Amino acid sequence: MQPQGFRAFVPNPFPPAQDITLEPKLNKKHAQAMLLLGKLNGISRLLPDHDYFLEMFVRKDASESSQIEGTQASMIDAIAAANIDRSSNLPVDVDDILHYIDALNYGLARSKNFPFTLRFICELHNKLMTDVRSTHLAYPGEFRRTQNWIGGTRPDNARFVPPPIEEMNRALGDFEKFIHADDNYLPLIKAALLHAQFETIHPFIDGNGRTGRMIITMYLCNSGILEFPALYLSSYFKKYRDVYYERLQSYQSENSDVCSWLDFFLDGVIEISKSSINICEKIVELRERDLSKVEKLGKKTAAAAVNVLKNLYRVPAIGIAEVISWSGYASKQSAYSLVKTLTDERILYQLNENENYGKKYIYKDYVALFNGDSSL
Repeated sequence: MQPQGFRAFVPNPFPPAQDITLEPKLNKKHAQAMLLLGKLNGISRLLPDHDYFLEMFVRKDASESSQIEGTQASMIDAIAAANIDRSSNLPVDVDDILHYIDALNYGLARSKNFPFTLRFICELHNKLMTDVRSTHLAYPGEFRRTQNWIGGTRPDNARFVPPPIEEMNRALGDFEKFIHADDNYLPLIKAALLHAQFETIHPFIDGNGRTGRMIITMYLCNSGILEFPALYLSSYFKKYRDVYYERLQSYQSENSDVCSWLDFFLDGVIEISKSSINICEKIVELRERDLSKVEKLGKKTAAAAVNVLKNLYRVPAIGIAEVISWSGYASKQSAYSLVKTLTDERILYQLNENENYGKKYIYKDYVALFNGDSSL
């Protein structure tokens, strides 16, 4: 009981005892998940211009993770806003997703030459929450100095009250030590424990869920388990949102049910690894199909179309300005002619069909792969 008259959760010692007993099915699932991650690393390595394709995985995770927190904007909304001036009056939900994309890209680049530490996590949070319009009291990049809570209107009627400040600081110290400990934990078990413990500590005033989901991929990349950032669990957590929260609550109980959380997490790695592998395979098929289409065009048109097609894998929703820039054409007339050719070839589709000015075009078949439609 806190002096203010409410109960706050004090985490169990972390990490759990080294001799935590894993059921045989968990060991089997871990082995299956690691095999799938190896396959995902291999197919990601073979993707041409893989940095372009990986940007779409980032956008997908940004939209799914933000939607878990109640954001209504979609991945297509975020893609369409990719080339819009950030100072313009973007919808708040789209602004949330764009901040998430910025934070995730920053973290992926930063993790290549900076250790995975509490400072790194604070930097992630700073990128995520600075100037975000959906909240005014996030204190970007700073661990909280006051009590927070989840659900309810105040701590004494909340669904969950994270540890008070002194216990939070102790738990954060144990959390960082665990990241770098030379121990016998299986790698995906460690990733699962890190996410659940971070959400239990809830060290920021706002943005804990999104930051906690980002650090899963950051940890897997930083530890060398994931060679390319093509695995994000937000879509799995969103799909099974009720179970996600239920398993986290079980982990956060006095008699922490660690194994149920690990089982759920490993199922997610398996499911999303299979999905990401399928997307990568379909990307290769789609690329070959559409390159074949544009290479049959006249020599000059084909060269410009190939340049546009390559860039569409990075930004698949564009206006005429992007076509001019990517194609090298000097006139709008030539660019519009190329757009017509690409729409006739059923590569581009008009995104805002009722607009006559400021038209946007989308590489629909490519975006569909990330929205769960793997058919071509």
